[in-house]
Amino acid sequence: MTLNIRGNKIEITNAIKSYIEEKLGKLDKYFENPEQVNANVVVRMSGIDQIIEVTIPIKKVVLRAEERAKDLYAAIDIVSDKLERQIRKNKTRMHHKNNKETMDAFVDFTVDKEEQTEETIVKRKKYDAKPMSEEEAMLQMNLLGHDFFIFKDSETNSIAVLYKRKDGNFGIIEMQ
Repeated sequence: MTLNIRGNKIEITNAIKSYIEEKLGKLDKYFENPEQVNANVVVRMSGIDQIIEVTIPIKKVVLRAEERAKDLYAAIDIVSDKLERQIRKNKTRMHHKNNKETMDAFVDFTVDKEEQTEETIVKRKKYDAKPMSEEEAMLQMNLLGHDFFIFKDSETNSIAVLYKRKDGNFGIIEMQ
């Protein structure tokens, strides 16, 4: 796997670079042609936390993981484990969907019964999206105590999702 490592507000030393290459290099065993896989790694600082983001685009699928910790090496370990779990967990799901083109990117490997968890939808809600401003949607979301809120934007008349970001700010996804 080719790693494109860059730092944002942090210098990437040879030790950091080799540690990232060592940990993420262990994922090569899951890819059919690891030399054709490009992974984008961004290491950045946010206050005293060090954050590592890894994005691996492959055929019709994007593997992505982000981790923050006070110790960069711990964050690298965790993000590597997260990506491996994503690959192993979703292998069964991709295989069931008979998505042959996506599966061709991965080597055939077995998944333990313990790792095969069947995810199902356990609850379904119907909701009338009332037209409201973004500020009113933020208020409603905070009153409900949720991390996201779906509403109809009164200015654009489109459906939007308001969500709380990890940094404490808000984001909006607008439907077109």
